[in-house]
Amino acid sequence: MHHHMKNSDSIVIIPTYNEKENIEKIIRAIYSLEKSFHILVVDDGSPDGTAAIVKGLMANEFEGQLFILERSGKLGLGTAYIAGFKWALEHTYDYIFEMDADFSHDPNDLPRLYAACADEGYDLAIGSRYVSGVNVVNWPMGRVLMSYFASKYVRFVTGFKVHDTTAGFKCYKRRVLQTIELDKIRFKGYAFQIEMKFTAYKIGFKIKEVPVIFVNRQEGTSKMSGGIFGEAFFGVMRLRWDGWTRKYPKI
Repeated sequence: MHHHMKNSDSIVIIPTYNEKENIEKIIRAIYSLEKSFHILVVDDGSPDGTAAIVKGLMANEFEGQLFILERSGKLGLGTAYIAGFKWALEHTYDYIFEMDADFSHDPNDLPRLYAACADEGYDLAIGSRYVSGVNVVNWPMGRVLMSYFASKYVRFVTGFKVHDTTAGFKCYKRRVLQTIELDKIRFKGYAFQIEMKFTAYKIGFKIKEVPVIFVNRQEGTSKMSGGIFGEAFFGVMRLRWDGWTRKYPKI
């Protein structure tokens, strides 16, 4: 059965590397929402056939609302999102989302992030784990503490009033991505998330944290590593320095 092409003002960017257990489920979950969202999968040369699954769905069911960017090799989360952002800006989307493939972000929260930008007038909506306590399900305690204190540390060093600075579940209004100089974004891993938010904040965009429940991945393997934290730790100091020295674009 062919779905009719649905237009949408929103694109959900999902970076993948070996997500064959999750990718079809997450795509179907997003398309089952009442609001129509388009999806762009950015696949970093997954050897497990993730891209083939997406292409099958594009051809058979979701033509015109599901898209894929294929990149060779593991080039990193930050560059995947930036490639996705540039693609989204070349098309006509007004709202651009970041989301993980592994169901740690609940697709049912997408309309809430959308509403914050589309109805409430915010420029950036962040699905936040910490805005009302710690909303994390089945994470090892060490990981929860590490992430929680990482966010606290970022707030301390940068003076940036966002609780969940490393969250990767968000909605940007188009103009935010048009204004942020994407080619000047330095970081690739977790610090990419911090840098994007910090830059939006320094430019003067209005940011809202929307409380979400974050569920640790059920399928596949976690992508966390010590190097990511090293980058985040020292990266934050560089952002603070940038905050003092760099000329940010004007809205």
